[in-house]
Amino acid sequence: MTTTVRNAARAAFAALLMTSASAITAHAEEDQAQQFTPEFRQLHKSFDPKHTPKIVAPDSVSRGAWFIVTVSVGAGSQHPSLSEHFVRYIALYKDSVEIARAYLHPVYSSPTVSFTVALDEGGSLRAVTEPTHSAAWEASKKITVLP
Repeated sequence: MTTTVRNAARAAFAALLMTSASAITAHAEEDQAQQFTPEFRQLHKSFDPKHTPKIVAPDSVSRGAWFIVTVSVGAGSQHPSLSEHFVRYIALYKDSVEIARAYLHPVYSSPTVSFTVALDEGGSLRAVTEPTHSAAWEASKKITVLP
């Protein structure tokens, strides 16, 4: 009989702990979500000299041929790379499909990367970059693939 009471007490205590943990987690997630304004969550497509990515790639390439795409952060001037403010990553997309990504380290990494890629059809190359103090920024460049 004592074992049954102990097991019931343990089960009740465990249920109480799980309920409390769930409530704390939900509250923390809600608090964190409120910290981010819509401007922080939404991808920036406007021009900013220090945050807009700059894509350097040929206007046309041969189907299946390797070519270099260089993406730098800051179309007007280079984005800083400081321990308190830096670019987390640079991702390259062909239309909506991610084809390459580079993660950057503060201080030791310049916010410029070169990817070697090949395409089988034309479309739009999109660069997405995410600095530490704002939402991600995007730029695109049309590319034609010749037979």
